[in-house]
Amino acid sequence: MKALQNKIALVTGASKGIGAAIAIAFAAAGARVVVNYRQDEVGAADVVSDIVTLGSEAVAVQADISLLRDVERLFATTAECFGAPDIVVNNAGSFHHGEFAALTLEEMQQQINVNLLGTLMVCQQAIRHFPSHGGSIINLSALNSKNSTPGSVLWAATKGAVDTLTQGLVRELGAKNIRVNALAPGMILTEGLLAAKRMSPQLKAQLLAATPLGRFGLPEDVAQVALFLASEESAWVSGERVMISGGA
Repeated sequence: MKALQNKIALVTGASKGIGAAIAIAFAAAGARVVVNYRQDEVGAADVVSDIVTLGSEAVAVQADISLLRDVERLFATTAECFGAPDIVVNNAGSFHHGEFAALTLEEMQQQINVNLLGTLMVCQQAIRHFPSHGGSIINLSALNSKNSTPGSVLWAATKGAVDTLTQGLVRELGAKNIRVNALAPGMILTEGLLAAKRMSPQLKAQLLAATPLGRFGLPEDVAQVALFLASEESAWVSGERVMISGGA
């Protein structure tokens, strides 16, 4: 039997990048998947198409996770389409690379509302909707949540809060058999990374030199670790912050 056979998974921000890779990996392992997106309807439809090709079921659901009414609708739609979710992945995020002193209030609110408030609200709804036998929450942190770099101070701060949330929920939810873990990816080749860093040959060489395995990560590298944390193979793993960084 496949690792996630008969499981229902909800992945936020799953129209591209890491979220899409996680959704597809879960589907390949037997799960029915809710592919959440905020704007990229075409990308979400492509992910659903890929999942259907694998022989699994999926549905794309538009929702802005920084809005409570959208988060509530996202979970209500999940229940209507497939039933109570067993796995919830908080992947949706907002990132703006730039000097902290130059950030506008709007840019700060956007990152806080999506990365932190959105994760809080999705976790809360997950707890309310999980079946009686429990569930698994996987939060996306970041390698620099514990070691911020110039240009990503606010992003790192929001991800540091996600780490703290993960640790706290473990103790609060363990009696309900709800596991909570965090993934902390390093440099993963996604559209967001390429756009944020404006990847020059010099910067690429610098980043590769700082990575012992000598390559950038791929979204699929993260997805395979997420699959482990979602499956029963990690039934006694909770409260972990798993770094996926090529040794960086």
